Amino acid sequence: MNILLMGLPGAGKGTQSEMISRDYDMIHIATGDIFREAIKNQTELGKQAQAFTDAGNLVPDEITNNLVKERLAQSDVKANGFMLDGYPRTLNQAQALEANLKDINSSLDAVIYIKVDPEVLKERLSGRIICRSCGATYHKLYNPPKVDGVCDNCGASDFYQREDDKPEKVSHRIQLQMDSISPILDHYRQEGILHEVNGQEDIEVVYRHIRDILGE
Repeated sequence: MNILLMGLPGAGKGTQSEMISRDYDMIHIATGDIFREAIKNQTELGKQAQAFTDAGNLVPDEITNNLVKERLAQSDVKANGFMLDGYPRTLNQAQALEANLKDINSSLDAVIYIKVDPEVLKERLSGRIICRSCGATYHKLYNPPKVDGVCDNCGASDFYQREDDKPEKVSHRIQLQMDSISPILDHYRQEGILHEVNGQEDIEVVYRHIRDILGE
């Protein structure tokens, strides 16, 4: 089975992908892993991608699309199917994926979108705090220190929040992702392969819904 797993930051996509990988044979393919592997092996596409990342620039769609196509054509994927994570990020990439899968006589069976209200995502993402002394990570609501203001690990009382986790930055990040993901969801909805799962339920309940889509 070939699936695409989608969700906004904080929706729980990483947790669900780990559970799917645990219980199903399909190959988990994350775009970042593809980049790292290609750069490590210094493939032609890897060298091209590295030139952009080293310069601090985004890798162009054409190179990204070809790297994904190259990975999807490998024997382990053909034998077991795949779960694609972190791609496509644009409608152009979604259309390229469709064409590239057709070229290798493959296709998507399902697109699973873990849907969470943006306000809930902001709460999840902006609650993270980090101990400045030892680097231990907590969440103000979901995983606070056992004693308020005191690190469980080292006993320090100095916490900070990453710039990216501050509420205003989180809101901007979520809005950008929503603007990017909406046309992709519409595309797969029209294709009749989009399945929306309520990501605000308990983790195990969300996973049960996903298993219903994938089949036991």
